[in-house]
Amino acid sequence: MIPGIAGLFVVAVATAGLLAAITVWAPRRLWIKIASVGVAAIFLPLIYTAFADLLSKPKPVDLEWGYRNIPEATVLAASLREGVGIYLWLQFEGVDEPRAYVMPWDRKVAQALQDAQRRAKENNAGLRMRRPFELSLDQLDRLFYPAPQPMLPPKPTPGDGPLNYERPGSNA
Repeated sequence: MIPGIAGLFVVAVATAGLLAAITVWAPRRLWIKIASVGVAAIFLPLIYTAFADLLSKPKPVDLEWGYRNIPEATVLAASLREGVGIYLWLQFEGVDEPRAYVMPWDRKVAQALQDAQRRAKENNAGLRMRRPFELSLDQLDRLFYPAPQPMLPPKPTPGDGPLNYERPGSNA
């Protein structure tokens, strides 16, 4: 299967081609058949341009369906535009590339985000988000939170391995 924008474009081309073929083979007047092929030809660059333009825009959280049940995400960056939206750059565990999203503007959510960002900076930690696509105002204080500090590696104990190392070049 062809991934991403190329796959979507192949489906759009096939659909436009099928619709044009149906019109060409239908018992219609010649000018209708020619217009159908012309419209399909105009449709292809328009749909490619629309797909390419969408790649640079954040996706509204309401439209996310592929990752809707993700329990947590790492917030890599956030930008607030009062009255417009809350823009988030999220990284999901097990997904290679981060995703850009926009949440509708809400003063309480924006305040919760800023508070969590401040706590994360104070703790020298990253910022996490619970249930990024199930926004309920009941748990705003727990929607965004500083990531817990990672555990330090265990210290070696005397029985774990050799403690005395030979110096390079010694003949011991």
